[in-house]
Amino acid sequence: MVLKSYGWKLSGQIPTHINKAIIIQAPHTSYSDFYVGWHASNVLGVKFHFMIKKEAFNTPLGWLLKRCGGVPVDRKNPKRTVKQLVDLFKKSKKMYLVITPEGTRKYTNNWKKGFYTIAQAAGVPILMGYIDYKHKRCGLSDTVLYPQGIYEADFKIIKAFYTGKNAKYPENFNLTQAHP
Repeated sequence: MVLKSYGWKLSGQIPTHINKAIIIQAPHTSYSDFYVGWHASNVLGVKFHFMIKKEAFNTPLGWLLKRCGGVPVDRKNPKRTVKQLVDLFKKSKKMYLVITPEGTRKYTNNWKKGFYTIAQAAGVPILMGYIDYKHKRCGLSDTVLYPQGIYEADFKIIKAFYTGKNAKYPENFNLTQAHP
Protein backbone atom coordinates (compact mmCIF):
# COMPACT_ATOMS: atom_id res chain seq x y z
CA MET A 1 0.00 0.00 0.00
CA VAL A 2 1.43 3.33 -1.09
CA LEU A 3 0.00 5.36 1.81
CA LYS A 4 1.38 3.02 4.43
CA SER A 5 4.85 3.09 2.87
CA TYR A 6 4.84 6.89 3.38
CA GLY A 7 3.67 6.57 7.00
CA TRP A 8 0.00 7.37 6.45
CA LYS A 9 -2.82 5.72 8.41
CA LEU A 10 -6.31 5.21 7.04
CA SER A 11 -9.44 5.18 9.18
CA GLY A 12 -13.14 4.72 8.59
CA GLN A 13 -15.26 2.87 6.07
CA ILE A 14 -18.36 3.58 4.07
CA PRO A 15 -21.21 1.91 5.97
CA THR A 16 -22.32 -1.20 4.09
CA HIS A 17 -25.96 -0.03 3.87
CA ILE A 18 -25.02 3.17 2.03
CA ASN A 19 -24.75 2.74 -1.74
CA LYS A 20 -24.89 6.41 -2.68
CA ALA A 21 -23.42 9.44 -0.94
CA ILE A 22 -21.72 12.78 -1.29
CA ILE A 23 -18.31 12.63 0.34
CA ILE A 24 -17.04 16.06 1.23
CA GLN A 25 -13.25 16.14 1.28
CA ALA A 26 -11.42 18.71 3.37
CA PRO A 27 -9.06 20.31 3.93
CA HIS A 28 -8.21 20.84 0.27
CA THR A 29 -5.15 23.05 -0.15
CA SER A 30 -2.84 21.04 -2.42
CA TYR A 31 -2.77 18.98 -5.60
CA SER A 32 -1.38 16.13 -3.49
CA ASP A 33 -4.78 15.88 -1.73
CA PHE A 34 -6.10 14.14 -4.85
CA TYR A 35 -3.35 11.54 -4.82
CA VAL A 36 -3.71 10.79 -1.11
CA GLY A 37 -7.49 10.48 -1.55
CA TRP A 38 -7.17 8.34 -4.65
CA HIS A 39 -4.81 5.91 -2.91
CA ALA A 40 -7.16 5.80 0.08
CA SER A 41 -10.07 4.89 -2.21
CA ASN A 42 -8.02 2.03 -3.62
CA VAL A 43 -7.29 0.71 -0.13
CA LEU A 44 -10.99 0.95 0.75
CA GLY A 45 -11.85 -0.85 -2.49
CA VAL A 46 -14.35 1.85 -3.43
CA LYS A 47 -14.62 3.69 -6.73
CA PHE A 48 -15.09 7.36 -6.04
CA HIS A 49 -16.29 9.86 -8.61
CA PHE A 50 -15.15 13.45 -8.67
CA MET A 51 -16.12 16.55 -10.60
CA ILE A 52 -13.66 18.14 -12.96
CA LYS A 53 -14.09 20.90 -15.50
CA LYS A 54 -15.32 19.53 -18.82
CA GLU A 55 -12.40 21.10 -20.69
CA ALA A 56 -10.01 18.64 -18.99
CA PHE A 57 -11.68 15.80 -20.91
CA ASN A 58 -10.72 17.39 -24.24
CA THR A 59 -7.08 16.50 -23.66
CA PRO A 60 -5.18 13.33 -24.61
CA LEU A 61 -5.67 12.10 -21.03
CA GLY A 62 -9.42 12.71 -20.94
CA TRP A 63 -10.13 8.98 -21.18
CA LEU A 64 -7.96 8.40 -18.09
CA LEU A 65 -9.84 11.02 -16.08
CA LYS A 66 -13.12 9.31 -16.92
CA ARG A 67 -11.73 5.87 -16.07
CA CYS A 68 -10.50 7.18 -12.70
CA GLY A 69 -14.01 8.41 -11.85
CA GLY A 70 -13.99 11.91 -13.29
CA VAL A 71 -17.34 13.48 -14.12
CA PRO A 72 -17.13 16.37 -16.61
CA VAL A 73 -19.03 19.47 -15.46
CA ASP A 74 -19.61 22.94 -16.83
CA ARG A 75 -18.42 25.21 -14.04
CA LYS A 76 -20.04 28.21 -15.72
CA ASN A 77 -23.52 26.75 -15.21
CA PRO A 78 -23.89 25.61 -11.57
CA LYS A 79 -27.65 24.95 -11.80
CA ARG A 80 -27.11 22.61 -14.74
CA THR A 81 -24.29 20.91 -12.81
CA VAL A 82 -26.58 20.26 -9.83
CA LYS A 83 -29.23 18.75 -12.12
CA GLN A 84 -26.60 16.69 -13.98
CA LEU A 85 -25.26 15.22 -10.73
CA VAL A 86 -28.70 14.59 -9.23
CA ASP A 87 -29.68 12.74 -12.42
CA LEU A 88 -26.45 10.73 -12.26
CA PHE A 89 -27.23 9.71 -8.67
CA LYS A 90 -30.77 8.71 -9.62
CA LYS A 91 -29.68 6.44 -12.46
CA SER A 92 -26.78 4.85 -10.53
CA LYS A 93 -27.16 1.84 -8.26
CA LYS A 94 -23.96 2.71 -6.44
CA MET A 95 -22.20 6.06 -6.47
CA TYR A 96 -19.90 7.98 -4.17
CA LEU A 97 -19.18 11.52 -5.34
CA VAL A 98 -16.27 13.36 -3.71
CA ILE A 99 -16.66 17.13 -3.55
CA THR A 100 -14.21 19.64 -2.10
CA PRO A 101 -16.55 22.30 -0.68
CA GLU A 102 -13.79 24.87 -0.44
CA GLY A 103 -13.90 24.86 -4.24
CA THR A 104 -10.24 25.82 -4.55
CA ARG A 105 -6.85 25.00 -3.11
CA LYS A 106 -6.34 28.67 -2.25
CA TYR A 107 -7.82 30.45 0.76
CA THR A 108 -11.50 31.19 0.38
CA ASN A 109 -13.78 33.20 2.65
CA ASN A 110 -16.41 30.47 2.83
CA TRP A 111 -17.29 27.01 1.61
CA LYS A 112 -19.49 26.51 -1.43
CA LYS A 113 -22.90 25.06 -0.66
CA GLY A 114 -23.33 22.90 -3.80
CA PHE A 115 -22.49 19.64 -2.00
CA TYR A 116 -25.43 20.24 0.34
CA THR A 117 -27.81 21.21 -2.45
CA ILE A 118 -26.89 18.10 -4.47
CA ALA A 119 -27.22 15.78 -1.46
CA GLN A 120 -30.65 17.16 -0.62
CA ALA A 121 -31.93 17.06 -4.20
CA ALA A 122 -30.60 13.53 -4.79
CA GLY A 123 -31.77 12.27 -1.39
CA VAL A 124 -28.32 10.97 -0.45
CA PRO A 125 -26.36 11.34 2.79
CA ILE A 126 -23.16 13.29 3.28
CA LEU A 127 -20.03 11.52 4.51
CA MET A 128 -17.02 13.48 5.71
CA GLY A 129 -13.64 12.57 4.26
CA TYR A 130 -10.47 14.13 5.51
CA ILE A 131 -6.73 14.39 5.00
CA ASP A 132 -4.69 15.43 8.04
CA TYR A 133 -1.11 16.13 6.98
CA LYS A 134 0.20 16.86 10.49
CA HIS A 135 -0.79 13.41 11.78
CA LYS A 136 -0.55 11.63 8.39
CA ARG A 137 -4.09 10.33 8.70
CA CYS A 138 -6.87 10.22 6.16
CA GLY A 139 -10.22 8.56 5.86
CA LEU A 140 -13.89 8.96 6.65
CA SER A 141 -15.74 10.04 9.76
CA ASP A 142 -18.17 7.66 11.43
CA THR A 143 -20.90 10.29 11.12
CA VAL A 144 -23.47 9.91 8.36
CA LEU A 145 -25.17 13.25 7.86
CA TYR A 146 -28.64 13.23 6.35
CA PRO A 147 -29.29 16.85 5.31
CA GLN A 148 -32.23 18.22 7.26
CA GLY A 149 -32.63 21.35 5.14
CA ILE A 150 -31.26 23.58 7.89
CA TYR A 151 -27.81 24.23 6.49
CA GLU A 152 -26.56 26.25 9.46
CA ALA A 153 -27.38 23.42 11.90
CA ASP A 154 -25.90 20.73 9.66
CA PHE A 155 -22.78 22.83 9.06
CA LYS A 156 -22.14 22.92 12.83
CA ILE A 157 -21.75 19.12 12.69
CA ILE A 158 -19.43 19.41 9.69
CA LYS A 159 -17.36 22.17 11.29
CA ALA A 160 -16.99 20.20 14.54
CA PHE A 161 -15.61 17.23 12.58
CA TYR A 162 -13.08 19.24 10.56
CA THR A 163 -11.87 21.37 13.46
CA GLY A 164 -8.37 20.15 14.24
CA LYS A 165 -7.76 18.56 10.83
CA ASN A 166 -4.52 19.90 9.43
CA ALA A 167 -4.16 20.99 5.82
CA LYS A 168 -0.91 20.71 3.91
CA TYR A 169 -1.02 24.50 3.70
CA PRO A 170 -2.92 25.53 6.87
CA GLU A 171 -3.05 29.20 5.88
CA ASN A 172 -5.35 28.19 2.98
CA PHE A 173 -7.90 26.26 5.08
CA ASN A 174 -10.99 28.06 6.35
CA LEU A 175 -14.00 26.51 8.08
CA THR A 176 -16.47 29.30 7.42
CA GLN A 177 -19.87 28.13 6.21
CA ALA A 178 -21.32 29.14 2.90
CA HIS A 179 -23.84 31.91 2.93
CA PRO A 180 -27.44 30.69 2.63
